[in-house]
Amino acid sequence: MTSRERFTPTGSIGPSVRLLVEKTESLRSLPHRPPSTAAVETRFADVGHLCWNAAVPMKCRALSTALAAIAALSTLSTSVLAAESGWVSLVPGPDLQGWVQRGGTAKYRVENGEVIGTSVPKTPNSFLCTARPYTNFILELEFKVATNLNSGIQIRSECFDQPKEIQAGGKTIKIPAGRVHGYQVEIDPSERAWTGGIYDESRRGWLNDLKTNDPARRAFRQGEWNRFRIEARTGAIKTWINGVPAADLKDSMTPAGFIALQVHGVGDKSEPLEIRWRGIRVQELP
Repeated sequence: MTSRERFTPTGSIGPSVRLLVEKTESLRSLPHRPPSTAAVETRFADVGHLCWNAAVPMKCRALSTALAAIAALSTLSTSVLAAESGWVSLVPGPDLQGWVQRGGTAKYRVENGEVIGTSVPKTPNSFLCTARPYTNFILELEFKVATNLNSGIQIRSECFDQPKEIQAGGKTIKIPAGRVHGYQVEIDPSERAWTGGIYDESRRGWLNDLKTNDPARRAFRQGEWNRFRIEARTGAIKTWINGVPAADLKDSMTPAGFIALQVHGVGDKSEPLEIRWRGIRVQELP
């Protein structure tokens, strides 16, 4: 049975109930936008108002129909907000399903659809990594970080059980066993403000900083939610911070790898520092 069949009422019902069902079905037509979008709020307000107007005069069968439509709203809202073709949510479940922690022992948890990373003292950089690799893709997410905590988003990254040596720029780089390494889109709340730059974690260091990109440096909002867009296409990686172009890198050292959320090591600092991520979604490309 299709969703439309489930919510199409039978028998005689009043015009308010008919309009309620039509409004519920209209949620399907909304394009993808962040959860606070005015369009979704308006549609839900319309449905709530209709529920009140329709509930009093309805017969039992009509009431059952309306209640079924209302119960479907949470599922519909999720599908509406993820309905844009090709997008897949990467937000893990309560037990961090689909992700693997590597590196240090920072704490990760999920609350109300947000992934929360909390620093702990005397541990190296920690990474919550997707269980599978990604090659060409667009990654979008929002984040809010403590003013004194460094972080980043790993893409096309790797981690091996055995030590590894790679050649880059005429140098030999030794990567210890269990060390996460690869491209990192920086989250930098310091005065330097290189959020959106690309750092090569545990390999070559900075590949595309923001020294000469003042618009991107000014785009970061301290203490607020910020939005990343990251595009990885063959040998090119581009980033945007709150819609402002940040990095534009041409590099082909690693064509594929996992995505990861970093909580940077804080040395001996015992004060727990947090970073939050939400709306994590990916669209894979050919």
